[in-house]
Amino acid sequence: MKLFKQIAFASALTIAAFLDLATAHAHETKIGDIVISHPWSRQSPMAADVGAGFMVIENTGQQDDRLVRATATISDNVQLHDMKMVDDVMKMVELAGGIPIPAGAKVELKPGSLHVMFLELKAPVKEGETIAGTLIFEKAGTIEVEFEVGAPNAGMN
Repeated sequence: MKLFKQIAFASALTIAAFLDLATAHAHETKIGDIVISHPWSRQSPMAADVGAGFMVIENTGQQDDRLVRATATISDNVQLHDMKMVDDVMKMVELAGGIPIPAGAKVELKPGSLHVMFLELKAPVKEGETIAGTLIFEKAGTIEVEFEVGAPNAGMN
């Protein structure tokens, strides 16, 4: 019976550790009908003065919204970007009108696609750090976020 209790206790600790690890990277923030899931970034390559932010934005409401602007403590020049094929070359383009977030939809900002671009970094971004910032929505308003910084190859499959 003592061995059974020890095994049960060890199993419970193991499950708790896995649950804690799984939720540690699943942070989420909400403003109005907008839910921001897991904002993250990558460690900057050496001598790079740019970085990018990624996340999933869900609009649980009945009206379309739009991410119109973003800020970050690591950069005074933050833009909203997409990647597009232009003459058989992948190019990054600024989305001056913002990123539409349709009602009832999820929009994923990810490498090689939509993203928040941090230009002219004040300092290199390192794995394990967080980047404080804000996201400004046309209807929902402004929400503070923290981008968790992962390895330089994070999000690459």
